[in-house]
Amino acid sequence: MFARVTVAALLLVGLSTPALAQTENLQMFRAVQRQVLQYPHFTIFDSVHAQVDNGVVTLTGKVTMPYKRDAIEKRVSRVTGIQQVNNRIDVLPVSQFDDDLRYAIARSIYSHPVFAGFLSTAQPPIHVIVDRGRVTLDGVVNNEVDRALARSIASSFNAFEVKSELKTDAEVKQDLEKL
Repeated sequence: MFARVTVAALLLVGLSTPALAQTENLQMFRAVQRQVLQYPHFTIFDSVHAQVDNGVVTLTGKVTMPYKRDAIEKRVSRVTGIQQVNNRIDVLPVSQFDDDLRYAIARSIYSHPVFAGFLSTAQPPIHVIVDRGRVTLDGVVNNEVDRALARSIASSFNAFEVKSELKTDAEVKQDLEKL
């Protein structure tokens, strides 16, 4: 009887260790996400993604100014449990054409009745990234129809390319479950 209880306890410990690490990664990911989203200079023209693995955070994405890249890294490095931050955030080049394009696309998307309500939120869900005339839509939308609509709106402008990296709510939930 004692042997069975010991084996069961060891098995439970063996099974819960990866689950514990997974839970810690998810908690750190959410804390990192909060730091990025609460950064006062983070706008719909910036996009930052984080990957957390046992205290090591890798930041990727694009921001419009160099100071944002550095400030986000600094904020993330202060999260409890973070041991190292690999900052791979790119800074977008300065371009009046890109600025005009990003403002026109964002204005058009957020003036559409489907998305108009989101503009008044603290962090609107669709980010418009413009890099040398190439547009990437990033963020989260409710469903496939919203994703197609946002891409269609962005495609109506004089961009060299329009790419959608928008995810639906369901896809985001699946991704979080993988952490």
